[in-house]
Amino acid sequence: MTSGTTLQQAIELGKRAVLLDKEGKHEGAAYYYEQAAVALEGIVATTSEAPITWTAKATEYKQRAASLRNSYLSSYVVPSLTEEQQSILNNARSSVNKALEVDEIGDHKSALPLYIDAVEVCHSAAKATSDKNLNSKLTKLATQALVRAEELKRKPQTNNERTLATLPTASQSVPVENLSALKVSGSQTYSAEEKHVLAITSMINGREYVPFMAGDLQERFILLTSFSDRHGKLSLSPKQKKSFSRWARAEEISADPKVIENIDCFSIKQTVVSDCSFVASLAVSAQYEKRFNKKLITNIIYPQNRSGMPVYNSCGKYMIKLRINGVSRKVVIDDYLPMGRHGELLCSYSVNRNELWVSLLEKAYMKVMGGYDFPGSNSNIDLHALTGWIPERVALRSSGGEPFKKDELFKKLYERFHKGDVLVTVATGEMDEPAEVRTGLVSAHAYALLDIREVKGVRLIMLKNPWSHVRWRGNYSELDAKHWTEELKKLLNYNPESAANFDNGVFWIDYDSLCTFFDVVYLSWNPSLFTHTFSIIGCWNAGSGPAKDLYNIGENPQFSLTVRSPGSSAVWILLTRHITDIEDFRENKEYITVLVYKNDGKRVYYPADPPPYIDGIRINSPHYLCKLLNTQAGVERYTLVISQYEKSNTINYSLRVYSTCPIELKKITKPYRYKDEITKDCWKGFSAGGCGNNPLTYPNNPKYEFTLEKTSDLLINLKGPKEYLIGFDIMCISLTDNDSLPGKFTKKSSGAFRSGFVILELENVPAGTYNLVPSTFHPRQEGPYFLTIQSPNPIKLKKIQ
Repeated sequence: MTSGTTLQQAIELGKRAVLLDKEGKHEGAAYYYEQAAVALEGIVATTSEAPITWTAKATEYKQRAASLRNSYLSSYVVPSLTEEQQSILNNARSSVNKALEVDEIGDHKSALPLYIDAVEVCHSAAKATSDKNLNSKLTKLATQALVRAEELKRKPQTNNERTLATLPTASQSVPVENLSALKVSGSQTYSAEEKHVLAITSMINGREYVPFMAGDLQERFILLTSFSDRHGKLSLSPKQKKSFSRWARAEEISADPKVIENIDCFSIKQTVVSDCSFVASLAVSAQYEKRFNKKLITNIIYPQNRSGMPVYNSCGKYMIKLRINGVSRKVVIDDYLPMGRHGELLCSYSVNRNELWVSLLEKAYMKVMGGYDFPGSNSNIDLHALTGWIPERVALRSSGGEPFKKDELFKKLYERFHKGDVLVTVATGEMDEPAEVRTGLVSAHAYALLDIREVKGVRLIMLKNPWSHVRWRGNYSELDAKHWTEELKKLLNYNPESAANFDNGVFWIDYDSLCTFFDVVYLSWNPSLFTHTFSIIGCWNAGSGPAKDLYNIGENPQFSLTVRSPGSSAVWILLTRHITDIEDFRENKEYITVLVYKNDGKRVYYPADPPPYIDGIRINSPHYLCKLLNTQAGVERYTLVISQYEKSNTINYSLRVYSTCPIELKKITKPYRYKDEITKDCWKGFSAGGCGNNPLTYPNNPKYEFTLEKTSDLLINLKGPKEYLIGFDIMCISLTDNDSLPGKFTKKSSGAFRSGFVILELENVPAGTYNLVPSTFHPRQEGPYFLTIQSPNPIKLKKIQ
């Protein structure tokens, strides 16, 4: 079937909607009414002199769809309590909370009678009310208290009960966070500089989110009154504001609220918040938990029971651990959720309305990002925040001179997805409305990848639209009668006819179509693929070095990476720029990358000398990943350089290395404590003598002298007009000690003459007196210059000619 939509197909969609409506399948009917309306509007837009009845019918379909959705959503709303009823419930909760507080500190003997008293309070209040909603809540509280009381009755009493004083507390020093079971290849604590950066980047969108520490596991969740976030309610998106009615607590939305009943990607539904990439990230994470029975996102929700499962908190307080700006951070929220005028939730939710995990995780992430009026991001950013997995972006088009390796990508996706090594989402680019109508895809939208298959030579991908409706209309969609053979249906256990009757946003698409209609694949890799990791957190001040990395990168942050490979190893380098303001997300102007040099771990000064081993592409994403693959045994030393397209702002960042073999990562520091510089001198007239190729005029150049009292390293740089090739020579005049020394020389040159900038680093220069002559390549080239010399020891330049 083609991706176009005919009038006959629009009629069929309408008939299907009416049939489902008659059968009482309102959600499915609403979807097909909407699809029929979209199809008719698309046909009207592209057909001259279309009958007015087509437009009227489209409007009728949309109105019926809205009515069904409102009816469907409002059927789940739990009636709110009156002020008097809420007071009765709060009193019952208070009695249970008293028992829980004593129980929480380990005094089980004192907690038991308090639980028994609480059961009596709840039962008495339940008997005295005729309201079913209030009675249900009171009965549930009584049951919870009774179950715990029975547990304590069976528990042997001991004299070594735990007290608050014995609970573990946060360490005085901040520990470096371990990832999974990876060995940390370096210091386990943060340096003073790293703590300073973390303090700065903990203030995000005006609120502080401190790094998550062991003491946070003792966060108090049992309170005497219902918890309300001290930061207040989150700001709403424009679409939310249009339909907003009130903020409702979880107990007002569900008669039996739970954090998780059954973790499932199919239950997740996005509404009017512009966070499709986040919801797609939730979907692939939930599917991973279910497929591999490994907690990936449920383990970041607190409070948790003794089995580590998140549990419903009647006090309404929750803590979410999100990885933001280089480390995991705690985000505390309440359970107030935005509701619409028809009782519908105006945030993402689980279609199992008893479950809160989808709404809680979204609310925590939106709080960090500044509110529900979030401008959107991408799944690399969102999945890294949720899971800490390693983000990688793959464009489905050739870009930056890099060819798109279509078959290679499919093979990698297929193998690694089924092993559980990677989480995958895909995203469309900008599309016009006719293209959206024709394809069934949404412009600039993220989709979760739920399955990938190769059957009978056909490569197929199963995707989920976070909206839980609106699906692909082309090859291998549920509307495609041509490609779905009986054999293929059986092998994939898929029935297009059944799928057509209910839209949950899930569809199959062939890989060729995906590569045609989608723009990018976002991969998030399991850190446990590696055995070693280490991270350095730093700051790159806007005032250091030139604005552009065109001729001098000596002032850029640089790192020495030592790889001890046993014969075959993989080393991945992830640069993460810390973001603290929502406006930075709205319009990210910082283009960053990592350059890798085979320079024995020494500082690099010229961008192309030596040529980079890996020349990173500068991208305006918070994350940049580059990969090193070693195939030979031995020790390799690399220099890593952080680079920007154009530096205008101070950048705080994390540089993390993942490796399958032992590594060492160290910041390359400047050993030079002292410097002297010449800032007011020039080549002019007689003194513009040119280089040594001009023996008659070269001696006329300016000449400087400096003395070293002890053997020292030196760093000398010369800056001049960019239109001139410049350089300098150093001559040894005399040595303090005439014995043979490793760094002894008669004359040293700065090397090839360069446009506007040249630098020379010397090691172990013997104590003595030296002359330095700066020059242009050609004589009679006049202009100012700056000459700087740096050393670990005191040094003084003086002009002698």
